[in-house]
Amino acid sequence: MSPQVTEARPRDREATRERILRAARELFGEQGYEQVTVRMIAAAAEANIALVGRYFGSKAGLFGAVLQGEPTFSALFEGDPATLPRRLAEYAAERMEHPPESPILRTLERSARHPEVQAVARERLLTAVLQPLEAELAGPDAHARARMATSVFLGIGAMRRRIGPETPTPADIDRLTAVFEACLAE
Repeated sequence: MSPQVTEARPRDREATRERILRAARELFGEQGYEQVTVRMIAAAAEANIALVGRYFGSKAGLFGAVLQGEPTFSALFEGDPATLPRRLAEYAAERMEHPPESPILRTLERSARHPEVQAVARERLLTAVLQPLEAELAGPDAHARARMATSVFLGIGAMRRRIGPETPTPADIDRLTAVFEACLAE
């Protein structure tokens, strides 16, 4: 009787980590945070379930790692600083009508109050929204001003989720521009 020969996948920590991230991004995006299990992610990545814990610590840690690869709104900062309030208003108006394009950001939006996701959601808000906006602001009280503008974004998202989408009018964008001008003023 000859020993059975099997083809083993070469051990490559980074490749395995990336497979797990890809599987998690796909599953979280399709099914949401609450519906996906670590076992499902490991199976989709063809990885040992223990590796998810080793590389990411927990399901919430893995979700946080997935979020790091998601787009931020830093592109809004490109251009004349004087027109930043208008760009923020146009972005906010888009959020009145549509959730974020990314399925992962939609999952974050839906699951932000989940106990396992709260710390991840807080970190995402700080690193992807509040801190980049604060870094763009000159003058005193940049943190407080960025915090006020970020509150407007959070409120718009909360309204859309609870009341439903609404098509913004040009007057809405003008009002939002005035709100962001007030929030960001020195």
